[in-house]
Amino acid sequence: MSTPRSVAVVGATGGAGATRLVVETAAVLARDGRDVAVFDAAFATQRLAQYVPGDVDVDATRLLTDDAVAPSESLVDLDVDAPGRVAACPVRASFTELADAKTADAAERFDAVVRETADAFDHVLVDVPPVAANQHVAAVTATDRVAVVAPDGRRGADALPRVRDRLRDLDAAAPGDLVVANRVDDPPVVADPAVAVPESDVVDPTDTPVSDTATGAFPSAVAALAERAFDVELDVDLEPTGVTARLFGAE
Repeated sequence: MSTPRSVAVVGATGGAGATRLVVETAAVLARDGRDVAVFDAAFATQRLAQYVPGDVDVDATRLLTDDAVAPSESLVDLDVDAPGRVAACPVRASFTELADAKTADAAERFDAVVRETADAFDHVLVDVPPVAANQHVAAVTATDRVAVVAPDGRRGADALPRVRDRLRDLDAAAPGDLVVANRVDDPPVVADPAVAVPESDVVDPTDTPVSDTATGAFPSAVAALAERAFDVELDVDLEPTGVTARLFGAE
C-alpha cells in the first residue's frame, strides 16, 4: 500500500475524544508545514463545529447532498499558529438536513469528496463516531486507514473488540488496527495501544488546538499519532526547554 493520504479517526465509544484528537493531529501536521483538511462524519454530536469560529456557509451535510458544491467551498480555515494550513468542514445542520445527508447517495458522495480533497491537501482526516450509519461506513471505507480512539479504562477496553469486528466486516481495518488509548493515566488499561495519549491540561475548545505550538507529553503523543497514522516523520520540536521545562516539565 502507498503512503496513506486520508485517515478516518473513529471513536470506540461515545465521548472517546476523537474530535479533539482529529483537530490536534491536524494542528501538529500543520506545525510541520503540511496542509490538512478535516471532515465531520459525526452528524449527531456536530462537535467539530465548536472548533470552527463564526458562521458556516456550507457544512458537511450540504456538501454531501449537493453535487454542485465543491469540497473547497465547504472548508473553513482554523486559527493555527503554524506554517501549514488546517481547514475544516463541520456539520451544522437541521434535523431535515441531517436526514438527507444519511442516504446511500450521500454516502457515495463522501468517497468522492475524500478523494478529491486528498489531491488538494497533504492529508485528510475524518472525524467518525462509533460506526452505525451510512455516513460512518462511507468514511471508514473511503479513507486509506482507520484509527480507533478508545478512552482509557474498562469502558474503552470493552468497546474495542466490537469496533474491530465491525471494521473488519466492512473491510475497513487494513493495513491493521491503529488503536489510540486516550486520556491515559500510565500504564494504560487499553491493552497494547499503538499510541497512548495523556490528558491535556487544556480542555476548553476555544483554547484549542494546542499542538500547533505547545511542548510536552500531550503534543508529543499527538505527533506520534500523526506519524503512525500517515507513515511520516515530523520535524517539530516538542520537548520543553529552559525554565518552563524545569518548573513544569510538560505542556
